Amino acid sequence: MTQVGEGRGAVEGGPAVGELLADRYQLEQHVNTDRSGRQIWYGMDVILRRPVAVVIRYPGGPAAAQMLQVAVEASRIVHPNLAGVYDAIDEQTRAYVVREWIDGASLRDHVTAGAYDGERAVAVAHAVAAGVTALHSIGLTHGNIHPGTVLIGRDGRVTLADARSDAMVPAEEDVRAVGAILYYALTGLWPHREVTGPDSVPDAMRDPAGGLLAPRQVRAGVPGHLDDLAMDLLDRRLAVPSAEVLAGELGRLDTGGEDQYYAEPEVDTGPVPLSSRPAPPTTSGRRIVLGIGALLAVGILGLVVGLNWLNSSSSGGAADPDPGLSQQPGPTGTVDTTPTSIPLSADQVRIVDPQGDRTELDGAEAIVDDDLSTAWATDTYRGDRRFGLLKDGMGILIDLGEPRRVASVKVEMSTAGAVAELRTGDSDPGATREGDAQVLETYTPVGKPRSEGSTMVFTLDSDTSYQYLMIWFTELPPDGAGYKLEVQRVTVEGF
Repeated sequence: MTQVGEGRGAVEGGPAVGELLADRYQLEQHVNTDRSGRQIWYGMDVILRRPVAVVIRYPGGPAAAQMLQVAVEASRIVHPNLAGVYDAIDEQTRAYVVREWIDGASLRDHVTAGAYDGERAVAVAHAVAAGVTALHSIGLTHGNIHPGTVLIGRDGRVTLADARSDAMVPAEEDVRAVGAILYYALTGLWPHREVTGPDSVPDAMRDPAGGLLAPRQVRAGVPGHLDDLAMDLLDRRLAVPSAEVLAGELGRLDTGGEDQYYAEPEVDTGPVPLSSRPAPPTTSGRRIVLGIGALLAVGILGLVVGLNWLNSSSSGGAADPDPGLSQQPGPTGTVDTTPTSIPLSADQVRIVDPQGDRTELDGAEAIVDDDLSTAWATDTYRGDRRFGLLKDGMGILIDLGEPRRVASVKVEMSTAGAVAELRTGDSDPGATREGDAQVLETYTPVGKPRSEGSTMVFTLDSDTSYQYLMIWFTELPPDGAGYKLEVQRVTVEGF
C-alpha cells in the first residue's frame, strides 16, 4: 500500500533492505518518500514480531529535535483514528520515528478509482476530524493532512498518520484541511490554493475568475448540505469551528459503520458539462448563514458548518471493499465484476521451511484437493505459539503458473488462532533450504488477512498481477498442550 507521500524514491546512500535499526527494527521495503524528504519504510519489530512503519529523516540532531519531541508527545495518545507512535530515536546523522503499520491503502489510492458518495465521504471526514480533535486536545497540530496521510485499513478503520511535526501550524489549518478531505472524497480533486497538498493529486477546477468550483458544480449527485459544508470550511472569509465542534457535526451526519468503507464504489457520473453547471456563486450571495437549531427544525441535522457558530461562536482522522474486489477494467477493456476460482494442482504448491529440520514438508497436495477432511499439518510445538521459538515461521508457496490478476486468497484451517501474512516475489528459487531462505528474504508483504474463525481471507489489488504468492505463518493455533497448524484448503480467486 501507499502509506504516504508523493511516490518519490529512496535517498541515495540511505538505509538498505534488511538493515536493523536500534537492534530492533528491521527494514524490509522502502514504501515512499514524503514531500519533506522523509523516507517511509515497511519494517518488522523483531522483538515483538509485529509490522511497523519507520519514518526516517536526514539529518538528525538539532534539525530533527522538534519531529522527535512531537512524536514523543503523540505517543501519549491512543486513538482509533491516529496511527500509534511506538518509538523515536536520534542517531545524529539521521532520526526516525517508528509507528503503527496500517495494512490497507491511502484515501488517494481509493479515490483514484472513483469519488465517494456522500455517506462514505462524511464517514472519512468524521474519522479525520476525530483524530485531529485528539491531537489538538494535548496542544499538538498535524499540519500534513492530505489524501496520502489518510489511510484506510482493510478492516475499514480510517487512520491519520505522519504529522508534519517539523513545523507547527495553526489549529485552524488542520480544520480547513478536514474540509479539503471532504471536498476531495466527493470530487477526486484537491483544493491546493485553499489548503496546500501534494502535487500527486489533481487540482480542483475553478471558474474564469479563479474561484473554486463547488463539489456540485464538478460532479452530479453531491448532496447540497455537504457541498455547503466543504465550501464553508475552505472559505477563508469565514471563521472555522474547533476540531471538536466539527467532529461533533460530522458525527451527526455519519450514520454508517466501518463496513461502509468497503462498499462497492458507485458509478461516477463524471464532471457536469460546463454548459449545464450552475453559475459560479457571487461573493455577496453564495450562502445564507443559518442557526443549527433552524436547520434541525427543517430536518437537516446541523448540515452546514458555516452556520451561526461560524460567525458568532466564541469557541472559536485497510476502503471501498478492498480495491481488488472493485469493478476494474479487464485487459481487453471489458469490466470484470466477479472473480472466479483459479484452479491449483499439487505441483503448484509447496511448503517453505528455511529454518526447520524440513520434516514437515509433506502433505502440501492436501490443501488443493478440495477435500476438507485432508490437511497439511505442522508438528506440535511446545512452550510458545511462535513455533516454540525455534524458527520465525513456515509458509505455503503458490505458483500460479503465469502472472494472474488475483482478487483474494482464502485459507481454511481446522482451528482458529493462526497468525499469517501474504507475501509475493518474482520467482521460486527451488525447494531447498537455500531456496527457502531466499524466498523468505526476498518476498515482500502484500497483505494481512481478514479472519473469520478458522478461515483467513487476504484481499489484493486486482489491477496488479501475481505469479508467486506465499502465505507466511508466524504463530500457531493452540492444540491441547501445545500449538499446531492444520491447513485444509487454499483457494485463489482472480480474473
